[in-house]
Amino acid sequence: MSALTWAVAAVVTDDAGRVLLCQQGRGTRRYALPGGRLRPAEDPVRAALRDIRAETGWDIELIDLVGIYHLSVPPGEAAAGRAGPLPDVLVHVFRARTAGVGPAGDPPPGCRLSWHSPDALPEVVTPLTRVAVTDATAGRSGVLRDVPCGPGTVASAPLPAARPAEDGRPARSLRP
Repeated sequence: MSALTWAVAAVVTDDAGRVLLCQQGRGTRRYALPGGRLRPAEDPVRAALRDIRAETGWDIELIDLVGIYHLSVPPGEAAAGRAGPLPDVLVHVFRARTAGVGPAGDPPPGCRLSWHSPDALPEVVTPLTRVAVTDATAGRSGVLRDVPCGPGTVASAPLPAARPAEDGRPARSLRP
């Protein structure tokens, strides 16, 4: 495992059940869940509330933790122009809903927000987005997943669903 980064994201839904996604940058960038990195000595709940408000302008209510997702880059793969390996990332993904009828503020430039049906996500989404939306809309909680992410990796089809535990506990999966 390389350097480790802690992050948060949320599957934010509105009253119609649509999912809020952010398309970063210009051109044909991938869509992703809103979120960000934890600051030093910050807990994941506070980081999620802060980062999602800052990125989207929406105040949200966290419902529960969908799961913890380990994003890793396969050995030997690095981003163009990068001297060393990309960090592994552990992402706490929450299930959340909007609080209020509209955003409480304006999102910063560079994030194009849009609402999507969970069954009809854009073709180009991050691997984490695809699998976390699938888990969240299936009602899963406490999921543990490894999600391979490398330069240019795009999830254009649903990943396999976590198998329910035989004892009735929440589904868990450590496979991609």
